Amino acid sequence: MISVEEARKTILEAIEPLPAERLCLLDVLGRVLAEDVVSTRTIPPWDNSAMDGYALRAEDTEGAAAQSPVSLQIVGEVAAGGYYEAPLQPGEAVRILTGAPVPAGANAVVMQEIVEVSDGTLRLRAPVPRGANVRPAGEDVAAGTCVLQRGTPLKPAHIGMLAALGKSFVQVFQRPRVAILATGDELVEVDRPLGQGQITNSNAYALTAQVEACGAQPVMLGIARDHPDDLREKLRAAIHADLLVTSGGVSVGDFDYVKEVLAAIGCTMRFWKVAMKPGKPLAFGTMGGKPVFGLPGNPVSTMVSFELFVRPALRRMMGDRAPFAPELHARLDPPLRGGGKRTNFVRVTLHHEGGELVARSTGNQGSGILSSMVAAHALAVLPPDDAQHSEADLILLDPHALSPPFPNESSTAD
Repeated sequence: MISVEEARKTILEAIEPLPAERLCLLDVLGRVLAEDVVSTRTIPPWDNSAMDGYALRAEDTEGAAAQSPVSLQIVGEVAAGGYYEAPLQPGEAVRILTGAPVPAGANAVVMQEIVEVSDGTLRLRAPVPRGANVRPAGEDVAAGTCVLQRGTPLKPAHIGMLAALGKSFVQVFQRPRVAILATGDELVEVDRPLGQGQITNSNAYALTAQVEACGAQPVMLGIARDHPDDLREKLRAAIHADLLVTSGGVSVGDFDYVKEVLAAIGCTMRFWKVAMKPGKPLAFGTMGGKPVFGLPGNPVSTMVSFELFVRPALRRMMGDRAPFAPELHARLDPPLRGGGKRTNFVRVTLHHEGGELVARSTGNQGSGILSSMVAAHALAVLPPDDAQHSEADLILLDPHALSPPFPNESSTAD
């Protein structure tokens, strides 16, 4: 039996990113960039106005005061998408709209709200500083700058930047295809009535959702019965996947055949047990260079094991430089006991109280209590000891848990 840290290290050392593919910009949201993106453009490409007003030479406004205004002749107008051809001469101003190129010779823009205009003449009662309300060329991006690095997960802002750079296609890492196989004679499909001693195959659906949530492609292989021949046949269907996940059949029961069958079809196992709860019976190996995970069968154990081990493996395969889920630190209320000889991952809810983050247990922590995962915002990581802990590191499961609640009707009513 190895520690959680050893297990994670062993897994990530065995995994390399998948090859890259070139995709249309509209198809890469959530994917991981497989190339450094160096700008061939200056953004913005020219000095432009930050607001509606008048472009002028700042030196022409020196000495302007309430009692002695400076007058400038308005000689033209320029809107976004256009340009003013002639260089601005001393004593001249050009009407300009937001985003329009600042005319040559101009070095400032005055807001239209603070000037007087009549008969083609602009009057100012205060000097305008050089550079006022002008967005200089290259303020956002200079040509030759590495704007986005290989290994960056692409969010909406990245898509916008790539478009601004003129990149209609981009290299991203391929999405892993993940074969998911549930095992057990007791399992029935979700739409079938339950007979004596049967349970619904919820694990396959939870795992499918977890795979999709981290950006990979799930391939459901159905249910394998507790018989080596059926297991062997179902596992053959995983040959075209990039990663295999099974649930159930990795414990020490008389009918837990997954380890035996995997070994028989050429899987080299790296470990079988991890010092954690829930989820001690957890297997990892490789078959034909592809990762294979044997997760325990209890619903919570399956989901927690996925978050701790399979998720970072998939993110690594997708090229993510930071494959682990976000971690936080919180006060525990009430304090929680350590995991004895194993690291304990306690399902908790998160609360903001008095300027600090507080975590509370969801209640019953049994490995079959799926409702505890439904309620959980995070996993509190408790060390392998018997001490009471008043604070803990957390692995975030639900980023929305940190968002402030929407005000209720009573708080917004007049």
